[in-house]
Amino acid sequence: MNYDFDKIIDRENTYSIKYSREKFGKPEGCIPMWIADMDLESPPAVLEALQKRVNHGVFGYTTPDDEYFEVVGDWYKKRFGWNINREWFTLVPKVVPAISFAINAFTKENDGVLIMEPVYHPFATAIRSYNRKVVINELICCKGKYSIDFDDFEEKIKQSKLLILCSPHNPVGRVWTTEELTRIGEICLRNNVIVVSDEIHQDLVYSGYKHTVFANIDQAFADITVTCTAPTKTFNIAGLPISNIFISNKELRKKFNYQFEACGFGSPAALSLVACKAAYAEGEQWLEELLVYLKENMNTIDGFMKKNLSKISLVEAEGTYLAWLDFSKLGISDKKLDELIEQKAKLWVEPGVKFGRSGAGFRRMNVGCSRATINEALRRLESVFKNI
Repeated sequence: MNYDFDKIIDRENTYSIKYSREKFGKPEGCIPMWIADMDLESPPAVLEALQKRVNHGVFGYTTPDDEYFEVVGDWYKKRFGWNINREWFTLVPKVVPAISFAINAFTKENDGVLIMEPVYHPFATAIRSYNRKVVINELICCKGKYSIDFDDFEEKIKQSKLLILCSPHNPVGRVWTTEELTRIGEICLRNNVIVVSDEIHQDLVYSGYKHTVFANIDQAFADITVTCTAPTKTFNIAGLPISNIFISNKELRKKFNYQFEACGFGSPAALSLVACKAAYAEGEQWLEELLVYLKENMNTIDGFMKKNLSKISLVEAEGTYLAWLDFSKLGISDKKLDELIEQKAKLWVEPGVKFGRSGAGFRRMNVGCSRATINEALRRLESVFKNI
């Protein structure tokens, strides 16, 4: 490899929320593997571009130039076969606020908003914060793989005005097929439901799987869709927030932009623009090597569990750097599980129920870290669970 992903980087005292153990009441010495940012350096091209911009010394208000739109557009055309028009862009600091703007723009109080649980928990928080109704379609887990309960989906969509689609899916790691997405789109069209497609993990897809841009399947789908993207997960630049939101339907875009502008966010940060542009222009080789490394981390976990902790299993990850671990065969409560993982194994991971009731018995673990960290985490799990 050209890039050293085994490098250990000390993130203590860097304002990292991931390492804020005391703030969250976590025990000293626990390994933070919870929130979705990586412990790996961003691509050298990004670091060099940022350093050059810092050396300039002036950080006034900004606006993206023509080259910014060209670079982002080229990325989507090359990797996903999606031709983006410049007028579709809205630059928003982060994807979660963009989802909130969409909820407020396209629904009214007490309207239903459908989510597919277990799923990224800020979705439900955003829905409730606007006094909308959370409508839940629970995914089906069978033999370690998740699928969509389409019978239930068709029933629940009738109660909804908006669907928040997570693609690829966080936390279960599914990369939805074109066929699955097409079926979702057809159901939404029949029921006049708008789709907010959170595709922030679209670049983090492993060999053998392919991300399909929902809005690129059919023009009719594009007309009902807000596509939310960002380079922040892919290139580990979450601290430089920027997201590219694409809306081809003029009326939807107008309503969305009204909500965005009403919040007064203004221009994107200079360093965020620089980082995004450099990542998409020069970060592809780094990404390809990262995906190999992350997959090896997943394979390391899977092999270890099968050999040493057979009652704990890894749901096969088709995408994302978030391992979805099934502890349910241990037959212990979530409360006891939390105690054992956090206080005994000294690991800080996300409880599955945080993503919905069907996440009970599961834990989400961030594998965007060195192999040494993965091996130490596994050693700690074995020391606690090998005799349970």
